[in-house]
Amino acid sequence: MPSPSSQNPTKPSLFILLILLSFLFYYYHTLHTNLHPSSPRNPQNTPDHYRNLFLHHSLSSISASTISAHLRRLTLHPHLAGTPSAAPTAQYVLRHLDLPGIETLVKPYQPLLSYPAHASLALHLPNGTVRSLPLSEHPTAGAVFPAYHAYSPSGDAFAEAVYVNQGREEDYERLEELGVRIRGRVVVMRRGGGPRGRVVEAAAERGAEAVVMFTEAGVERGTVMMGLGDPLTPGWAAGVGDERLRLEDEEVKERFPRIPSMPVSVDTAEVILRELRGPEVPEEWWGPQLRIRGGRVGSGPVILNFTYREDRKMATIQNVFGVIRGQEEPDRYVILGNHRDAWTYGAVDPNSGTAVLLEIARRLGVLMHSGWRPRRTIVLCSWDAEEFGMIGSTEWVEENLASLGSNAVAYLNVDCAVQGPGFFASATPQLDSLLVDVTKKVKDPDSEGMTVYQTWVSKSGGISIERLGRADSDFSAFLHHAGIPSIDLYYGEAFPVYHTAFDSYEWMKVHGDPLFRRHVAVADIWGLVALHLADDPVLPFNHLSYVAQLRQMQELQDHKNTEDSVQLKRSSLNDRLMLGERGLLDAEGLKGRSWFKHLVYSPVKDYQSKLSFFPGIADEIYRAAKTAGGQSSIQHEIWRVGRAIRRAAMVLRGELIWREN
Repeated sequence: MPSPSSQNPTKPSLFILLILLSFLFYYYHTLHTNLHPSSPRNPQNTPDHYRNLFLHHSLSSISASTISAHLRRLTLHPHLAGTPSAAPTAQYVLRHLDLPGIETLVKPYQPLLSYPAHASLALHLPNGTVRSLPLSEHPTAGAVFPAYHAYSPSGDAFAEAVYVNQGREEDYERLEELGVRIRGRVVVMRRGGGPRGRVVEAAAERGAEAVVMFTEAGVERGTVMMGLGDPLTPGWAAGVGDERLRLEDEEVKERFPRIPSMPVSVDTAEVILRELRGPEVPEEWWGPQLRIRGGRVGSGPVILNFTYREDRKMATIQNVFGVIRGQEEPDRYVILGNHRDAWTYGAVDPNSGTAVLLEIARRLGVLMHSGWRPRRTIVLCSWDAEEFGMIGSTEWVEENLASLGSNAVAYLNVDCAVQGPGFFASATPQLDSLLVDVTKKVKDPDSEGMTVYQTWVSKSGGISIERLGRADSDFSAFLHHAGIPSIDLYYGEAFPVYHTAFDSYEWMKVHGDPLFRRHVAVADIWGLVALHLADDPVLPFNHLSYVAQLRQMQELQDHKNTEDSVQLKRSSLNDRLMLGERGLLDAEGLKGRSWFKHLVYSPVKDYQSKLSFFPGIADEIYRAAKTAGGQSSIQHEIWRVGRAIRRAAMVLRGELIWREN
């Protein structure tokens, strides 16, 4: 990307951003200074008392054994969204949320889902030999739904194969240097170069006929649809009988790659790669997955006969809810969510999180039996069809956008609760301090006598909270579309059996969390964060973290502000704290992607970009690097971010703009 010259017109705007960030810092700090509400008189009925009681129930083996039992039951059978096997899992979750004091609800939707009708892959050798290649795991992995890419279009290809590594821009540039053609070929791709749909579409842009994608352990299923939610109802819910776009509408067609793709195992990929000729494979392209070395990239002389037939149809999905009504602020919602559907058995993804959600419901039931009722309403959500593109959560957010925009306090997401060792958290910055405080109270599951906070600091060299500029779980609609402060929690950085038939209860018992202590820790953290947000008289938001984050993004210098104290009504303050995030939304959304409205943390369009913030600016910088000019568009996006920061500051201040600032 070319460096901006000294005459770059964006520099004055960066100075304006600095002023606006200082403005936001000042008004947030004046809001939060000297606000210490008095404690209730009866110490047995304080929020602290009930939070301690919540933690007390994780000290026994009951919590671990209950979570283990839930996970075993949830993973007895595969439960792909929209199939008959999904209904028993929904009923199981509904039964275990149906506790005294918890109101249970089911909300169905009818989105367009995608299933495989037929798939085959055969290798044609120069000597006339034809070899059929396996497309799923070994039968010992269990009877699961055939491996496929959801929303891959139907298609056929009979063409030479070429290995493109991970299908990134630099990979195609290297092949071009080697004189290897992509047009008219079937590309063999190692997973990891970006979202599936984006890398498949990138291959289509270079003229490929089809994509064969392989992974290390098993066969990784997944969606290749771009964007979130039901493709036929963009911006509104996929209710029964509601308006829908047509499959031939451009807005719908843009959601799907133009060429077909299929997932295969590393074993199947190696059979193909051994037969390729042409230039040698660069050493760094082999990666840890492939056992062979010294091969060729192709193309040819072998030919792949690729066939895929898709079955797209309207299917019924079910979101399941448990609601605990707040006593003092019932119209304020603290929302906890996990998706329930899985490509196969889903022990890690997502039912480790489902089992933890049910454990939290059990403990909240104990608190209610002891006399507790939350100040604000708590909503426990079990989403459906997340694996197809966060459909269940997105449809619900779109249907309830007006209410959520004014009433939602925060959304707390757990997808894969446990993937392995090590605690990880992502959040919008105003929730950083709360996360830190909570992890200081939770025992570390892997280190005796340590808290999660202590091991987090020791292993990461300090607290490391990621941001939510990605769109890979159910927090996306809440944050990127509705502007609701969000958190995503999990144990373990990654796991090798992701989206394969080996994601089973047995894998979790042997590798992921044999004693289920990590699951208990997630329940502790998730539940305590929710209880603080539901019960603290003043919402525990710290927007100073947000200001610091924005300053760091722009590499701005620190500015000191005079500290003043103000006395504000508690409800007014909470409204401002809660709605500050909405100020960072823009009604028009991002250019060409209007569904994404958050100007700080929506995902950037360039999936290979190193930037994870200010998506509109990042998108225009990317476009400017590809085409002549573009500086005015970059300037416009900087101004849009500046206006959003100013709006957020005004929300926190709680006043209209009466004068120049």
